[in-house]
Amino acid sequence: MRTFFIALGSAILGVILGTLLLVFVAGAVFSNFASNLNKPAEQSDTMVLELDLRIPQADQAPISGLEALFGTPQGFIDTVMKLEAAAQDDRVKGVFVRGSEYSLGSARAEEVRAALQAVQASGKFVIAHTQGTFGGGPSSYRAISTADEVWMQTGTDIISTGVSFETLFLKDLLDNLSVKPEFEALYEYKNAVNMFQETDYTEPHRQAMTRLANEIWDISLTDIAGDRDLSVTQVRNALESGPLDTGAVLAAGLADQEGWPEEAREAAMARGGEDAQLTYISAYVPPAPPFQAPIIAIVGAQGEVVTGDAGGSLFSEGQGFASDTIASAILEAGQDEDVSAIVFRIDSPGGSPTASDQIWRAVKRVQTENNKPVVVSMASVAASGGYYAAAGADWIVANRATITGSIGIFGGKFGVNDALARLGINARSITVGGPFTGAFSTTEAFSDDQRVQVRAWLKRGYDRFVEVVSEGRSLSAEEVHERARGRVWSGEDALENRLIDELGGINAAITKAKELAEIDAGTEVRVLKYPLAPDGFAIGGPTLISSAQDLKALGELNDILSNPQIKTLLLELQAAQTLSIQARIPSYQER
Repeated sequence: MRTFFIALGSAILGVILGTLLLVFVAGAVFSNFASNLNKPAEQSDTMVLELDLRIPQADQAPISGLEALFGTPQGFIDTVMKLEAAAQDDRVKGVFVRGSEYSLGSARAEEVRAALQAVQASGKFVIAHTQGTFGGGPSSYRAISTADEVWMQTGTDIISTGVSFETLFLKDLLDNLSVKPEFEALYEYKNAVNMFQETDYTEPHRQAMTRLANEIWDISLTDIAGDRDLSVTQVRNALESGPLDTGAVLAAGLADQEGWPEEAREAAMARGGEDAQLTYISAYVPPAPPFQAPIIAIVGAQGEVVTGDAGGSLFSEGQGFASDTIASAILEAGQDEDVSAIVFRIDSPGGSPTASDQIWRAVKRVQTENNKPVVVSMASVAASGGYYAAAGADWIVANRATITGSIGIFGGKFGVNDALARLGINARSITVGGPFTGAFSTTEAFSDDQRVQVRAWLKRGYDRFVEVVSEGRSLSAEEVHERARGRVWSGEDALENRLIDELGGINAAITKAKELAEIDAGTEVRVLKYPLAPDGFAIGGPTLISSAQDLKALGELNDILSNPQIKTLLLELQAAQTLSIQARIPSYQER
């Protein structure tokens, strides 16, 4: 039966690879095109930066796959670090922001807001324009609420009435197909398998997600109220009342000016001065630090935690979270005598605990053998296996809205024997060996003895996870278990539970890395990213020029595979088919 699925998967993969072959054919063209895209524009002595939050970005710039070909040339952390640099750049007079119309993500909104506040603290202006938001929670508006002026287009609405987490429960569907999910999870809050085994939230699942939603909503209301010089009650009443048109937003004090995007941009340019030039944030090149400046390495990892060195896949962003790749990058940065400290940036729902353990070991080696501090910067999510990889760091920084924790584990399989029988397929097997032989065959249910052994296997993995956290966070195993059991926490709750050390984003992590490396606070540092990107997109062998239609088709394929809903479903199914222990949280959509 496994051969059947492999054959089916190969056929589907063949179709995709046939399309992707065009990438290889167009290699030389892409290499030259990408090179031209990444050439910095000539920098003016007087600039107003434009930041467009409507453009999707991976947390870290992609270095391979379709995202590298068709995605934006820089990652989210590059944008945030550029804003921080712009605050100290005398050439930059201010920032013009285009607000996102859909969910930006609460943790990202928090980092953007903090970076814009750094710009304002240096005496520069921030003007933002929004064309409304569409049911994506408070993040899109929260990212721009700190602006000196918030402009809103006529005839648009702000829809930000609360926070909602959407979960798909597939048990009834699987029952109808006679597919039996056989998973075990440790412990009651480890809800990644609930979508396959339940028809609704269990009480622990509901409790944890309700707490998380309340935390994000309260944090968002507090920030917006502070930015707009309003009370939390005023903001709550306004937003929870329903969609707010332009007039209602202005009346509530949530915007300052009604107008069109070009009018807001013109207002920003007028504030910048007569000679000011508009410069997109992607083209902005901050002043280079002195060549002899100390180096802080940033190791970026995002997506599913997997073993090996393949990195991301068609369905994941950036360079992925492959254990060989990331562990090697950490060790390489640690062995570089010019590197003073490492910032390990994590954006991951988890995955293989074996892979996480390998990365954890690399962190420990750098600390003990190279005597270099490692600071973790958590992005939108650093949970389960993502938290596992972080637990050994000298210092952990997370946003208040970061989803973290989920110290727990699960494993199992889908039983498809009854489903095959309905199709007239009778699956039989012959096994030789011990009673656990064939336990993960999808044509047979677990025997009682096999289920006992699976639980014992999971318990060993859970105990190892707890041991790593106990050592890294200076907590007893009992204290860790009380905070663990698979439960997710916001960054704010994680700080209270001693699972992290500080609230903040990538810039706060760099500041802490400087401190731990005993670099003076006022000293400029250079940032060096690991793993290093390959040199362009050229692929060995003969290449031909592809047609514009081919490039357009590839771009559209990338758009399809990058759709959040499609990626969520594919990743869940991919993880469920992995016949190994998993330390991960379920994929979700914040709405």
